[in-house]
Amino acid sequence: MEKKRTTALLLIGVAILATVVLWSSISYTINTGEKGVIFRTFSGGLDKEKVYPQGFHLKWPWDKVFVYDVKIMEANGSMEVLSKNGLTISVDMSYRYKPMDEKIGFLHDAIGASYHDRIILPEIRSATRKVIGKYLPEELYSTKREAIQDEIFLQTAKALNSNYLLLDAVLIREVTLPEKIQAAIGRKLEQEQLSLEYEFKLESARKEADRQRIEAKGKAEANSIISASLTDKILVEKGIEATLKLAESDNAKVVVVGSGKDGLPLILGNN
Repeated sequence: MEKKRTTALLLIGVAILATVVLWSSISYTINTGEKGVIFRTFSGGLDKEKVYPQGFHLKWPWDKVFVYDVKIMEANGSMEVLSKNGLTISVDMSYRYKPMDEKIGFLHDAIGASYHDRIILPEIRSATRKVIGKYLPEELYSTKREAIQDEIFLQTAKALNSNYLLLDAVLIREVTLPEKIQAAIGRKLEQEQLSLEYEFKLESARKEADRQRIEAKGKAEANSIISASLTDKILVEKGIEATLKLAESDNAKVVVVGSGKDGLPLILGNN
């Protein structure tokens, strides 16, 4: 009995020692913002379908775990491209990307951890050259930048999706042209602004002239209507009414009805 107990304790001790020694090879932790896949050495190789979430996990000592950062990451890049008219343009841009969480097994099997340099960077460069090659420098420099960004994004995102990657955004941060071309574009934009200002002034002048014509026409029509409605009798009647109102003032005067010109009342004062 004693011998059996000693053997059992010895086995337990060996097991504990083996666990301590092998602990790092039989356990692993996946941190926040990460996902893992496992390569089973003796049972089928890489398990592409099973993705392990963050937290503590156990495995066989001979299996290997590959952990991927699945947070959104950002990269910057500079490159020289040719515009539609063959001018060399320097473009500084940034882009955000991440692996597809549930596809990192397929990503690891097909591409590996160096997916940025092997897939994302070449696709970004290719799409940028292709898109900017359709535009003139002044369009990239001013009005078309947002449309160009969107076009680069769509072309790159399509290529990345087929490689288990997601593109979050593409931003053109700076465009550098040769000084002479930049100055020429500046002069052209200034002339365009002056032309727009001149057109605005002409349109304002046309609107003011139209307003004055309408106002003058309205006054002329009103005067025509008033003139047509006035007769001699109405004028005499209005004259009498006005004269009688004057006669009601405190100043002493004599009103002779019908003694004035055209039969209007005549007002004679004391002074």
